[in-house]
Amino acid sequence: AYVKTNLKDLATHYHAQYQSAQEASEKLANYNEARRWYGDYLDSFPKDADSPTINYRLADLLLENHDFGEAAKQYERTAYGYPPNPRSAGAGYAAVYAYREQLKGASPAQLDVVKRNTIASSLRFADAFPQHEHAAEVLGAAADDMYEMKDYRPAVEAAQRLIDRYPNGEAAIRRSAWIVVAHGSFELAEFPQAEQAYTQVLAVTPKDDKSRAAFVDNLAASIYKQGELASKAGDDRAAADHFLRIRTAAPTSTIRPAAEYDAGAALIRLRDWTAAVNVLDAFRNSFPDHKLRLEADKQIAHAYRENGQLANAAVEYDHIASKSDDPALRSEALLVAGDLYEKSNSKDRALDAYIRYVDQFPKPLDTALETRSKIAEMYKAANDDSHYQDELKKIVSIDASAGSERTGRTKTLAARSALVLAERLYQDFVVVKLKQPFEVSLKEKKQRMDATIKGMSRLVDYEIGDVTAAATYYIAETYSDFGHSLLQSEKPTNLSAAELKDFEEALDEQAFPFEEKAINVHEKNIEMLRTGVFNDWTKKSLDRLTQLMPGRYAKPEMSIGFLTEIETYAYRSPSSQVSAPTGNADNTPGKPDQTTQPTPQPADKGMVKHGTAQ
Repeated sequence: AYVKTNLKDLATHYHAQYQSAQEASEKLANYNEARRWYGDYLDSFPKDADSPTINYRLADLLLENHDFGEAAKQYERTAYGYPPNPRSAGAGYAAVYAYREQLKGASPAQLDVVKRNTIASSLRFADAFPQHEHAAEVLGAAADDMYEMKDYRPAVEAAQRLIDRYPNGEAAIRRSAWIVVAHGSFELAEFPQAEQAYTQVLAVTPKDDKSRAAFVDNLAASIYKQGELASKAGDDRAAADHFLRIRTAAPTSTIRPAAEYDAGAALIRLRDWTAAVNVLDAFRNSFPDHKLRLEADKQIAHAYRENGQLANAAVEYDHIASKSDDPALRSEALLVAGDLYEKSNSKDRALDAYIRYVDQFPKPLDTALETRSKIAEMYKAANDDSHYQDELKKIVSIDASAGSERTGRTKTLAARSALVLAERLYQDFVVVKLKQPFEVSLKEKKQRMDATIKGMSRLVDYEIGDVTAAATYYIAETYSDFGHSLLQSEKPTNLSAAELKDFEEALDEQAFPFEEKAINVHEKNIEMLRTGVFNDWTKKSLDRLTQLMPGRYAKPEMSIGFLTEIETYAYRSPSSQVSAPTGNADNTPGKPDQTTQPTPQPADKGMVKHGTAQ
């Protein structure tokens, strides 16, 4: 008993001397003496009833001397190394305090170890003394520390323990714990728990708090992540539902626009066209300037198109064409808009879209001429002959000046357009009848014949099979019509019967070379069968030959032979583009020798001599 009393008195004496000393050397000497006698007491009487108190005093001495790490250990020894005593809870809290003081001065190399000691001591204190007035605060601080160290699972568990254990705890401490649960759960990809925690955080965060907007975004992100996971799992319906929840749960979130767009995209994948359009339309109405606005327009257009709402789809594609800065997208959208307008019977709007396309996108040439061909056909259907012919002329002209950009397709379009224009020359030619005064009508007929043959001859240069066949047919028919017109020409009224007979015989003689030339040219179309060209024009030439030369072409065995040949070439080597047969003078289809044509001239008395009208 005397030893115990003396050891205690010595320790207390030197502790007091340490506290009152002014000189550093004196202070250090007293500190060492006090620490020695406290230690001797605890070593000599470890289980004495006064040992916890003596141990607590030793810890205080260490703390006063800024030996925080040793102080924390002695406080922990006091709190947990003896049976429960009046000093236990206070010592446990003091140990946490000492560790946090040590943290303030810890070097980078020591920091992690000291922080983990602090966390361990804090958790031990909170579990050992849950009713302590600072237990919730200490547990919350430990949860914060673990989150900062990215120990997310234990951080969330500690914070949740605080929330569950102290339902009536200080609001700020509980809010901090909810933040750890929210952030930690998000990092652990436990997004439903994160969503619930962020909801709790917002419930206790004032509306004017500067941090509120960030928490709203965090709440939205936790919901959005649930949508992403559902989408990756192939559950687009659940994904869309999650994305759409954001506009109710976090309407002011910066994530909301993207979430609503993604909801629409998920519904597109589900082919729920009506719902997709409703969601995406609401998106673009709510966020007209959002960077995904144009993408929403494209998705809506696609949904309308797939749902058979072609008129609505056309309007959307037209809108895309007017808003996009991407030339490729604009050109494609214009073409699609025109096509959909056309299919939905909005002919005027289709024509407008196509015209805007060819004006804005003259290249690629193939597509531009294809579109001009559509424009021409629309003018034709509307009986707008003037614009129809103008468009055909543009197609021919553009192809002719295309240079290296000219392709087989542009040549085909140009050739068929040129054929239509040449057909007009033929029609203008055939309507002219040879009437009196003969010299006037004959001159006009001759001029139009020359123009027709010239126009048809140019078509051969395109080397497009059906166009060459058509040109060949029309050239033959031009000769035939001229010869027929001679025979059907208006006769002079001042001729006697004998003179009239002589006149008609002379006309027969004059018309015969034209009929022969017509036969020769039609036969060139028949020769084209051997190159694999069989179409309406070669068939028409065959039909005409049966009329012009029935003895040769109207025989049943000849017809069977031609049909067999036609079938052979039609199935063996079909071709839509072949070179025209070559030849000279009368045997060149489309390019007859015009210098050998008979040249009728009007006569004073209508008499015909030596095969030439005079």
